[in-house]
Amino acid sequence: MPTLVLLLALIAGAAPAADEPFQIKDNSFLVEEAFNQERGIFQNIVTFTRLAGDWNLTFTQEWPAPGVRHQLSYTIPYESVTPGGRGVGDVLINYRYQAIEEAGGRPAFSPRISLVVPSGRGRRGAGLQVNLPFSKQRNNWYLHWNAGVTWLPHAALEGERTAVRLVSPAIAASGIYRMRQMINLMIESVLIWQQMAVGSGSTRRQTTFTLAPGVRAGRNFGQRQLVGGVAVPIAWTDDTCAAGVLGYVSYELPFRR
Repeated sequence: MPTLVLLLALIAGAAPAADEPFQIKDNSFLVEEAFNQERGIFQNIVTFTRLAGDWNLTFTQEWPAPGVRHQLSYTIPYESVTPGGRGVGDVLINYRYQAIEEAGGRPAFSPRISLVVPSGRGRRGAGLQVNLPFSKQRNNWYLHWNAGVTWLPHAALEGERTAVRLVSPAIAASGIYRMRQMINLMIESVLIWQQMAVGSGSTRRQTTFTLAPGVRAGRNFGQRQLVGGVAVPIAWTDDTCAAGVLGYVSYELPFRR
Protein backbone atom coordinates (compact mmCIF):
# COMPACT_ATOMS: atom_id res chain seq x y z
CA MET A 1 0.00 0.00 0.00
CA PRO A 2 2.70 2.62 0.83
CA THR A 3 4.41 1.71 -2.47
CA LEU A 4 1.22 2.46 -4.38
CA VAL A 5 0.85 5.85 -2.67
CA LEU A 6 4.46 6.81 -3.44
CA LEU A 7 4.11 5.69 -7.06
CA LEU A 8 0.97 7.77 -7.52
CA ALA A 9 2.63 10.74 -5.81
CA LEU A 10 5.56 10.68 -8.25
CA ILE A 11 3.18 11.17 -11.18
CA ALA A 12 0.67 13.46 -9.48
CA GLY A 13 1.54 16.68 -11.27
CA ALA A 14 2.38 20.29 -10.43
CA ALA A 15 1.08 22.54 -7.64
CA PRO A 16 -2.47 23.80 -8.36
CA ALA A 17 -3.85 27.34 -8.16
CA ALA A 18 -5.77 27.95 -4.93
CA ASP A 19 -9.09 28.50 -6.71
CA GLU A 20 -8.95 25.31 -8.79
CA PRO A 21 -11.43 22.54 -7.87
CA PHE A 22 -10.02 19.44 -6.19
CA GLN A 23 -9.38 16.49 -8.49
CA ILE A 24 -9.61 13.95 -5.62
CA LYS A 25 -13.02 14.05 -3.93
CA ASP A 26 -15.19 11.53 -2.08
CA ASN A 27 -12.07 9.61 -1.04
CA SER A 28 -11.77 10.20 2.71
CA PHE A 29 -10.92 7.25 4.95
CA LEU A 30 -12.99 7.86 8.11
CA VAL A 31 -15.03 11.04 7.54
CA GLU A 32 -17.78 10.98 4.93
CA GLU A 33 -17.62 13.59 2.15
CA ALA A 34 -20.84 15.17 0.85
CA PHE A 35 -20.48 14.18 -2.81
CA ASN A 36 -22.41 11.59 -4.82
CA GLN A 37 -21.20 9.63 -7.82
CA GLU A 38 -21.54 11.23 -11.25
CA ARG A 39 -23.82 9.72 -13.88
CA GLY A 40 -22.24 6.73 -15.59
CA ILE A 41 -19.40 6.33 -13.04
CA PHE A 42 -19.22 3.84 -10.16
CA GLN A 43 -16.64 3.50 -7.40
CA ASN A 44 -15.03 0.50 -5.69
CA ILE A 45 -13.38 1.11 -2.29
CA VAL A 46 -11.29 -1.27 -0.18
CA THR A 47 -10.13 -0.21 3.30
CA PHE A 48 -7.83 -2.22 5.58
CA THR A 49 -7.33 -1.27 9.23
CA ARG A 50 -5.14 -2.84 11.88
CA LEU A 51 -5.59 -1.40 15.37
CA ALA A 52 -4.96 -2.74 18.88
CA GLY A 53 -3.92 -6.14 17.53
CA ASP A 54 -7.12 -6.58 15.50
CA TRP A 55 -7.69 -6.06 11.78
CA ASN A 56 -10.73 -5.24 9.66
CA LEU A 57 -11.33 -5.21 5.91
CA THR A 58 -14.26 -3.41 4.25
CA PHE A 59 -15.48 -3.26 0.67
CA THR A 60 -17.82 -0.48 -0.54
CA GLN A 61 -19.34 0.01 -3.96
CA GLU A 62 -21.17 3.25 -4.92
CA TRP A 63 -23.54 3.75 -7.88
CA PRO A 64 -25.38 6.83 -9.21
CA ALA A 65 -29.15 6.25 -9.36
CA PRO A 66 -29.16 7.30 -12.14
CA GLY A 67 -27.39 10.66 -11.69
CA VAL A 68 -25.62 12.69 -9.04
CA ARG A 69 -28.81 13.58 -7.13
CA HIS A 70 -29.36 10.03 -5.85
CA GLN A 71 -26.79 7.38 -4.92
CA LEU A 72 -27.06 3.75 -3.87
CA SER A 73 -24.22 1.82 -2.28
CA TYR A 74 -23.38 -1.05 0.01
CA THR A 75 -20.60 -1.76 2.51
CA ILE A 76 -19.47 -5.26 3.50
CA PRO A 77 -17.04 -5.59 6.45
CA TYR A 78 -14.92 -8.61 7.32
CA GLU A 79 -14.03 -8.40 11.00
CA SER A 80 -14.15 -10.00 14.44
CA VAL A 81 -17.78 -11.03 14.97
CA THR A 82 -17.35 -13.39 17.93
CA PRO A 83 -14.58 -13.80 20.49
CA GLY A 84 -11.81 -15.55 18.61
CA GLY A 85 -13.83 -15.72 15.37
CA ARG A 86 -13.97 -13.68 12.18
CA GLY A 87 -16.58 -13.26 9.49
CA VAL A 88 -18.84 -10.83 7.68
CA GLY A 89 -20.05 -8.12 10.05
CA ASP A 90 -23.09 -5.88 9.79
CA VAL A 91 -23.74 -5.01 6.13
CA LEU A 92 -24.86 -1.47 5.27
CA ILE A 93 -27.23 -0.81 2.35
CA ASN A 94 -27.05 2.95 1.75
CA TYR A 95 -29.06 5.67 0.07
CA ARG A 96 -27.55 9.18 -0.16
CA TYR A 97 -29.31 12.30 -1.46
CA GLN A 98 -27.38 15.27 -2.86
CA ALA A 99 -29.53 17.87 -1.14
CA ILE A 100 -27.17 20.84 -1.70
CA GLU A 101 -24.34 21.19 -4.19
CA GLU A 102 -21.38 23.34 -3.19
CA ALA A 103 -21.44 26.91 -4.52
CA GLY A 104 -19.94 30.21 -3.33
CA GLY A 105 -20.06 30.28 0.45
CA ARG A 106 -22.46 27.33 0.58
CA PRO A 107 -21.20 23.86 1.57
CA ALA A 108 -22.25 20.64 -0.11
CA PHE A 109 -24.75 18.60 1.92
CA SER A 110 -25.62 14.97 1.20
CA PRO A 111 -27.59 13.17 3.93
CA ARG A 112 -27.40 9.38 4.03
CA ILE A 113 -29.70 6.72 5.48
CA SER A 114 -28.55 3.11 5.73
CA LEU A 115 -30.20 -0.18 6.53
CA VAL A 116 -27.99 -2.13 8.98
CA VAL A 117 -28.25 -5.84 8.17
CA PRO A 118 -26.69 -8.22 10.76
CA SER A 119 -24.48 -10.94 9.36
CA GLY A 120 -26.04 -13.73 11.39
CA ARG A 121 -22.77 -14.25 13.28
CA GLY A 122 -22.18 -12.49 16.57
CA ARG A 123 -25.35 -10.34 16.59
CA ARG A 124 -28.96 -10.35 15.48
CA GLY A 125 -31.42 -7.52 14.91
CA ALA A 126 -31.49 -5.04 12.02
CA GLY A 127 -31.36 -1.28 12.39
CA LEU A 128 -30.82 2.08 10.76
CA GLN A 129 -27.93 4.51 10.47
CA VAL A 130 -28.25 8.19 9.57
CA ASN A 131 -25.35 10.51 8.74
CA LEU A 132 -25.32 14.20 7.82
CA PRO A 133 -22.12 15.11 5.92
CA PHE A 134 -21.12 18.64 4.90
CA SER A 135 -18.13 19.62 2.71
CA LYS A 136 -16.60 22.99 1.77
CA GLN A 137 -13.46 23.99 -0.13
CA ARG A 138 -11.36 26.89 1.16
CA ASN A 139 -8.56 27.53 -1.34
CA ASN A 140 -6.23 24.51 -1.02
CA TRP A 141 -8.14 23.13 1.97
CA TYR A 142 -11.25 20.96 1.99
CA LEU A 143 -13.19 20.83 5.26
CA HIS A 144 -15.64 18.02 6.04
CA TRP A 145 -17.85 17.52 9.06
CA ASN A 146 -20.42 14.84 9.97
CA ALA A 147 -23.07 14.14 12.59
CA GLY A 148 -24.92 10.85 12.76
CA VAL A 149 -26.47 8.07 14.80
CA THR A 150 -26.82 4.29 14.57
CA TRP A 151 -30.10 2.86 15.92
CA LEU A 152 -30.55 -0.86 16.58
CA PRO A 153 -34.01 -1.30 18.14
CA HIS A 154 -33.86 -5.08 18.79
CA ALA A 155 -30.19 -6.00 19.07
CA ALA A 156 -28.95 -9.12 20.83
CA LEU A 157 -25.83 -11.23 20.90
CA GLU A 158 -26.09 -14.62 19.20
CA GLY A 159 -27.53 -17.13 21.67
CA GLU A 160 -29.18 -14.47 23.85
CA ARG A 161 -32.98 -14.35 24.02
CA THR A 162 -33.34 -10.84 25.43
CA ALA A 163 -33.01 -8.00 22.93
CA VAL A 164 -31.98 -4.46 23.81
CA ARG A 165 -32.17 -1.10 22.08
CA LEU A 166 -28.81 0.41 21.10
CA VAL A 167 -28.36 4.08 20.18
CA SER A 168 -24.84 5.19 19.19
CA PRO A 169 -24.33 8.85 18.17
CA ALA A 170 -21.17 10.05 16.43
CA ILE A 171 -19.57 13.26 15.17
CA ALA A 172 -16.58 13.66 12.86
CA ALA A 173 -14.49 16.35 11.15
CA SER A 174 -11.51 16.50 8.84
CA GLY A 175 -9.22 18.89 7.03
CA ILE A 176 -7.59 17.95 3.71
CA TYR A 177 -4.69 20.00 2.35
CA ARG A 178 -3.80 19.87 -1.35
CA MET A 179 0.01 19.80 -1.78
CA ARG A 180 -0.33 18.94 -5.47
CA GLN A 181 -3.40 18.51 -7.59
CA MET A 182 -3.27 14.75 -6.98
CA ILE A 183 -1.55 14.65 -3.56
CA ASN A 184 -3.50 15.48 -0.39
CA LEU A 185 -2.43 15.55 3.24
CA MET A 186 -5.25 14.60 5.62
CA ILE A 187 -6.15 14.87 9.29
CA GLU A 188 -9.39 13.12 10.28
CA SER A 189 -11.13 12.84 13.65
CA VAL A 190 -14.11 10.76 14.79
CA LEU A 191 -15.87 10.70 18.17
CA ILE A 192 -18.29 7.80 18.82
CA TRP A 193 -20.45 7.10 21.87
CA GLN A 194 -21.04 3.42 21.10
CA GLN A 195 -23.66 1.48 23.02
CA MET A 196 -23.10 -2.29 23.02
CA ALA A 197 -25.03 -5.35 24.11
CA VAL A 198 -23.10 -7.34 26.71
CA GLY A 199 -25.51 -10.20 27.35
CA SER A 200 -28.51 -10.91 29.62
CA GLY A 201 -30.35 -7.86 28.29
CA SER A 202 -27.74 -5.40 29.54
CA THR A 203 -25.69 -2.79 27.70
CA ARG A 204 -22.66 -0.62 28.18
CA ARG A 205 -21.46 2.54 26.44
CA GLN A 206 -17.90 3.12 25.26
CA THR A 207 -16.55 6.49 24.13
CA THR A 208 -13.89 6.33 21.43
CA PHE A 209 -12.02 9.26 19.89
CA THR A 210 -9.91 8.53 16.82
CA LEU A 211 -7.39 10.92 15.26
CA ALA A 212 -5.88 9.83 11.95
CA PRO A 213 -3.18 11.78 10.06
CA GLY A 214 -2.70 10.45 6.54
CA VAL A 215 -1.98 11.06 2.87
CA ARG A 216 -3.74 10.16 -0.36
CA ALA A 217 -2.58 10.36 -3.96
CA GLY A 218 -4.27 9.63 -7.24
CA ARG A 219 -3.99 9.30 -10.99
CA ASN A 220 -6.59 9.87 -13.71
CA PHE A 221 -6.84 7.62 -16.75
CA GLY A 222 -9.54 9.30 -18.83
CA GLN A 223 -12.81 8.65 -16.97
CA ARG A 224 -11.04 6.28 -14.61
CA GLN A 225 -9.41 7.38 -11.36
CA LEU A 226 -7.16 5.36 -9.07
CA VAL A 227 -6.58 6.66 -5.52
CA GLY A 228 -4.39 5.11 -2.83
CA GLY A 229 -3.82 6.27 0.71
CA VAL A 230 -2.35 5.44 4.10
CA ALA A 231 -3.07 6.77 7.59
CA VAL A 232 -2.01 6.20 11.19
CA PRO A 233 -5.19 6.07 13.30
CA ILE A 234 -4.74 6.68 17.04
CA ALA A 235 -7.75 5.67 19.13
CA TRP A 236 -8.50 6.69 22.72
CA THR A 237 -11.22 4.79 24.55
CA ASP A 238 -12.39 5.28 28.11
CA ASP A 239 -9.21 3.79 29.56
CA THR A 240 -6.85 2.81 26.71
CA CYS A 241 -4.93 4.29 23.79
CA ALA A 242 -3.81 2.37 20.70
CA ALA A 243 -2.19 3.27 17.38
CA GLY A 244 -2.53 1.36 14.14
CA VAL A 245 -2.31 1.55 10.37
CA LEU A 246 -4.93 2.10 7.68
CA GLY A 247 -4.64 1.38 3.97
CA TYR A 248 -7.07 2.62 1.31
CA VAL A 249 -7.58 1.92 -2.40
CA SER A 250 -10.33 3.34 -4.63
CA TYR A 251 -10.98 2.78 -8.33
CA GLU A 252 -13.62 4.76 -10.23
CA LEU A 253 -14.62 3.68 -13.73
CA PRO A 254 -17.46 4.06 -16.24
CA PHE A 255 -20.11 1.35 -16.49
CA ARG A 256 -21.46 2.43 -19.86
CA ARG A 257 -20.15 4.18 -22.93
